[in-house]
Parts: sequence; structure tokens; C-alpha cells
Amino acid sequence: MKTDNRCFEMGTTLTKQNSIQEEIESKLKSGNACNHSVQNLLSVSFLSKNVKITIYRTIILPVVLYGCEAWSLTLREERRVRVFENRVLNRICGPKREKLTGEWRKLHNKELNDLYYSPKTIWVIKLRRMRWVEHVGCMGESRGVYCVLVGKPTSKTQA
Repeated sequence: MKTDNRCFEMGTTLTKQNSIQEEIESKLKSGNACNHSVQNLLSVSFLSKNVKITIYRTIILPVVLYGCEAWSLTLREERRVRVFENRVLNRICGPKREKLTGEWRKLHNKELNDLYYSPKTIWVIKLRRMRWVEHVGCMGESRGVYCVLVGKPTSKTQA
């Protein structure tokens, strides 16, 4: 059996180097697949933008954020998550017609932020991580997860 120094915790793959890049890439691919599967629903013109954003928040976003409590985000990963979020919101909101020229264009990120009032995905990830740390902190010293959190892991023979 081949080992590649990976640990599975809360649905998240962690490596010895604490690299989360592969995990986030996998979650974003799953989110893209989920987005693609509901694209026909999101492209229907009689649904309001609020309903489409609710679909995004209840169907697509949980797929991406599953296990995010164990992620240690770098600026690169934060950017990748923001790009994913803006891409989906751009598809939901659709293009905007310029008043002066009459040309259609994609919404700028600032315009998307003004339309989407919910907390941004990065903040949701950070809040979930803080909630998880608080939960683990209340577990007590006898739990292995607590020992890893405070930096005092024990060997398997002692556990």
C-alpha cells in the first residue's frame, strides 16, 4: 500500500506540508460541477436575482465550503475562492447594458459586491474556522483533536 503522507480530517485532505491547494482546487471543481448542473435553473429569466442567489447559497456554496474549517488559506487560495464566487455571481446577475454606448458588459467586482449582500465566502470560511477552534477548545485535554490544536500531540501508543 502506497502512502503519500496525507491525513483526512472533516472531509479535508491535509498533507504534511499543510498544503491545502489540492483540496481547494478539488472543492472548486466540485462547485463548478454543481454550478453547471443547476445552470439551466439559474438562466431562467422569470426567477429573480434574489432567488438565484439563494440557490447559490444553499446548493453550490455548501459543496465548496465542506470541510473548510481545516483550511489554512494563503492569499493565493483566497484569490481563487473570490474568483470562483465572482464568476458564479456574474453568471447569476448577467450582463449590464451601458447607458451611453448601449453595449453589454460583465459587471465589475465592485458592482457584484453591491448586489450580493451576504457575507463573502472568505469571511464565511474564517468564521467557520473560528467556530471550529472554539468547539475544539471546549473538548478538553483527553481528546486528540484538542492536543493537536494546542500543539501537544501524543503518539498512538499513548492514546
